[in-house]
Amino acid sequence: MYTKNFWNERYANEEYVYGKEPNEFLRSRLPNLKKGRILFPCEGEGRNAVFAAGLGWEVFAFDQSESGKEKAIALANEKNVSIHYEISDVLGYPYAPEQMDMVALIFSHFHKSIRTTVHRNCVRTLKPGGILLLEAFSPDQLQYTSGGPKDPDMLCHLKDLRMDFSEMNVEYEEALETELNESPFHKGKAAIVRLVLRKN
Repeated sequence: MYTKNFWNERYANEEYVYGKEPNEFLRSRLPNLKKGRILFPCEGEGRNAVFAAGLGWEVFAFDQSESGKEKAIALANEKNVSIHYEISDVLGYPYAPEQMDMVALIFSHFHKSIRTTVHRNCVRTLKPGGILLLEAFSPDQLQYTSGGPKDPDMLCHLKDLRMDFSEMNVEYEEALETELNESPFHKGKAAIVRLVLRKN
């Protein structure tokens, strides 16, 4: 599992290692949704949170990396938007019940020993009717060099995600191979899963 020190070291340089532009799946979906309060767990350098804030969402984000937060706040200032960003690990974050209109999990990979707990916390913090959007690497990603964990217990099968989010309605799901071009760490052929779900 990736530690705070791992992420602090990855984000330590001035360069935005995952770029300043948002994830493409998020970019394609978010403008079409009703604006509200959105949570970005494991948000790193802030590219997705800042994009959402620029669309008019009230943005909440967290990450365990202080270096990530510093760069996220700097990017928000550069784009003249405001985000609420806290330092927290994924199990320690206070997922207040029914507070968010949307949760976005963008390449947020958790070991299977905690994955279901984290995902159910994300569901808990959604208001009724709230949306959860997810993009992650599938186990087929192990054959590619375009990013993601090398531990198969941190990769996402659609069938496992359906179980984690069993109380939600599936509005879109797909397992696909695609070309990533989001940064040097997410570049090349990749095997990913995508979900959009709505809370009852």
